[in-house]
Amino acid sequence: MTDRYEPFREVARQASLDALAIVPGANFARLFGQEFHQNERPLVVVIPVSGTPAAIVPNLELASFESIGFEGEVFDWRDQTGYQAAFDQLMQSLPVNVLGVEGQVMRVFVDQAFRKAVPAIAIQDAQKQIAALRLHKSEEEIMALRKAIGITQKALANTIDVVKVGMTERAIENILVQHLFAEGAQDFAFTPIVAAAQNSAQPHAHSREDYEIKAGDSLLIDFGARAGGVCADMTRTFFVSHCSDERADVYNTVLAANEAGHLASMPGATAHDVDDATTCVLEASAYADRIRHKTGHGLGRDIHEDPYIMRGNHQVLEPGMVYTIEPGLYELSDMGVRIEDDVLITDTGSESLTQFDKTLTVVG
Repeated sequence: MTDRYEPFREVARQASLDALAIVPGANFARLFGQEFHQNERPLVVVIPVSGTPAAIVPNLELASFESIGFEGEVFDWRDQTGYQAAFDQLMQSLPVNVLGVEGQVMRVFVDQAFRKAVPAIAIQDAQKQIAALRLHKSEEEIMALRKAIGITQKALANTIDVVKVGMTERAIENILVQHLFAEGAQDFAFTPIVAAAQNSAQPHAHSREDYEIKAGDSLLIDFGARAGGVCADMTRTFFVSHCSDERADVYNTVLAANEAGHLASMPGATAHDVDDATTCVLEASAYADRIRHKTGHGLGRDIHEDPYIMRGNHQVLEPGMVYTIEPGLYELSDMGVRIEDDVLITDTGSESLTQFDKTLTVVG
């Protein structure tokens, strides 16, 4: 029988760790095929370099935890007595002096519970090594991504059909959300961004309740469905009623950069190569001073994960990796344009999982 913990054990071996601690999140969900939420009650699985793993589980979660088919000993605890005794018992059962943790996910009070159980323990951040286990998407994850992206694209198509001058950003967002769930989204990948005019120049803008879109405005929509445990992430920028020649030129510059990123995406290239190809198009334009961010980020169970598509990251791209290509230009006093696709590296090149039209489009 395959040891599903072996990739984690190998991470521990390579980093000279005695064990890894995994908490609910993307790595936990991929390992066990089920999601648990982080809350005030710690739930932790400890995977030693060799031997049987062990877990700390709130008593009220025992029935749910049993469904993952956990092979090791479970130390449960109740609200009335607290969790420290469970940490003490687990650490007595496993010889762990050096523990690797998910530095971006592990919370301080869990770290403190481990240290109280074993005062001499060394706790090291193994986030990057653990997350690297998710770099290559499985066939099931790729299928789930296709589904989540399909939901996202249908929701956007249905939304822009009803956009009209005078609607607020928040009203458009509400329509988008309704379509997202009507098409089968389980959740948001992240809070949708619907931003017009100057607000679209804020890469992570919040929708406004009091701004009514006007003729000539840019309208940037960045959002994604979460389905099958994975996230879609797509951005399209539209223009309301009409588009000036200058704004069209900005848009087409971003589109050319997006297409350059696609052309550079292939096995054997690096994340640096893709960002460089994309950003060079923006830098060679009349709008170079409007560049505000890197080209993209990995995509999967987390909305942002490795590989990060940026200059200086020489990570080689390999089949099964998925990331965004999302160049943008932002004039803070005027407007922003971003065009974002989700890209899969294949054996022979790359595939754009997003197929939503990128031709300059006027709505309303």
